[in-house]
Amino acid sequence: MRKMDGEEFDPLVPFFDGMACTKWLGAVHDQLKQATGTWSGKRVLDVGCGTGRLLFRGVDEADHVVGIDLSEGMIQAANELYEENGKKDKATFQVGDAYSLPFGDHEFDLAISTCVLFLLPEPAKGIKEMIRVVKEGGMIAMLNPSEHMSQQTAAEYCERHKITQFEETTLLKWSNISTLRHRYNSEELSMFLKGCGAKEVEHFPVVDGLALITICKL
Repeated sequence: MRKMDGEEFDPLVPFFDGMACTKWLGAVHDQLKQATGTWSGKRVLDVGCGTGRLLFRGVDEADHVVGIDLSEGMIQAANELYEENGKKDKATFQVGDAYSLPFGDHEFDLAISTCVLFLLPEPAKGIKEMIRVVKEGGMIAMLNPSEHMSQQTAAEYCERHKITQFEETTLLKWSNISTLRHRYNSEELSMFLKGCGAKEVEHFPVVDGLALITICKL
């Protein structure tokens, strides 16, 4: 399985920004933010931050938010979003690789990563890097497709919830990529994460069980 590079994502900035603003993924981002608790006084890292929409939910609470992404286009869009909304002094965005995070050990209280782990050819590399940069007693939060995600189940979800047009397109594209990469059940994912160094792992099914929010305590 080939690792994707940042230039592949640069032309897709409008699509991914639009996807982050859809009702279905926006609701999941809200659930993930809630599952991580307060960000008050915390340094928060988003690995594969895209245009920074998820971090925006907690930027006012946090001490500082940091986003990295392989795509220069995503980072540029994130910087513009925070500049336009007067949040630039509380946020840092930079190009970076999940396999080699450009940070020292134990720099963050919380690391989040959505729609990234399942894309990595070697997911353990990305997880171990997130664990490395998070403080002992800190937390990692992720969103990944579950074993139940497929083109058929995603299409049925859209029909059930009357999701159409661009919103439907984004979910169906996510389901298609999921079937080509990694999907997880909670037991296998827990074993994998604990094998990488997580102490406690908890899962919350979302999108009618087609995806999992995972909270790892270190």
